[in-house]
Amino acid sequence: MTASVEHRPVLFREALEALSVRPDGIYMDGTFGRGGHSGAVLDALGPKGRLFAVDKDPAAVAWGLAHYGDDARFVIEQGSFAGLLALAGRHGVAGRVDGVLLDLGVSSPQLDEAGRGFSFQQDGPLDMRMDNTSGVSAREWLAVAEEREIAEVLRTLGEERFARRIARRLVMAREAGGPVVTTRQLADLVASAVPSREKGKHPATRSFQAIRIFVNRELEDLAACLGQMETLLAPGGRLVVISFHSLEDRIVKRYIREMARGDDFPPGVPVTEAQRNPRMRPLGRAVRPTEEEVADNPRARSAVLRAAERLH
Repeated sequence: MTASVEHRPVLFREALEALSVRPDGIYMDGTFGRGGHSGAVLDALGPKGRLFAVDKDPAAVAWGLAHYGDDARFVIEQGSFAGLLALAGRHGVAGRVDGVLLDLGVSSPQLDEAGRGFSFQQDGPLDMRMDNTSGVSAREWLAVAEEREIAEVLRTLGEERFARRIARRLVMAREAGGPVVTTRQLADLVASAVPSREKGKHPATRSFQAIRIFVNRELEDLAACLGQMETLLAPGGRLVVISFHSLEDRIVKRYIREMARGDDFPPGVPVTEAQRNPRMRPLGRAVRPTEEEVADNPRARSAVLRAAERLH
């Protein structure tokens, strides 16, 4: 089936170049979304190629089944990319995967649908779960979380310098009038607590990002997924990650650096490259979107692509 992609993901061409799809290869898309990358991979695969995709969002999985469900080369399941190794094991491809693609963060359909509660630009129920059928929503968490916990999440996951002020305002509002239940309420409360504004950025941007990352355990899932690559990928298999948050990118950068460095030895011990036993090699430097892409899609402005190849 030929892909028909209405909106290309960020760094689309660069991601596919880094993945270097072989017609008979086995690939995994850990963030299916609306099939932008998966559709292009299927177009590049031959009859013997295979593509396994996962997404936390039931709506994304339903979309994938509707558009590619009849393709015998394609498998999609609902779940986190932290479960890629288990998925590969069930299908007998662990250690044989030629490429894994992760396009991190929230997808455009999730942001654009007010009912999902991801966006401060339109009013909707305060949910923010990528899998809105399970787990604790942002509304439920903010209804019970202590001020110190809220501040810690905003500071560490949103890098929000006014985290304490915002957390105090949220708790005070909750005690005075009940829990925050809509995105508009949350955005207004955050804006009222922030004494200064970043140029060109809504004052609630960092808070929404932090709460979303926390609710969906995004950093924990990323670390768990990366830890599976050595077992999941075949020799020569490639890992391609697009991140939109400095904490995500830091985790990916550190992982690739550690895999490329190999085993640790005491300082001063002379060792050869083979003795260090590097597991992966970086594929060039970090790639960022062009000015043209950012102008066409402002959501691309913070994107960073990193890629690496398993050595043996």
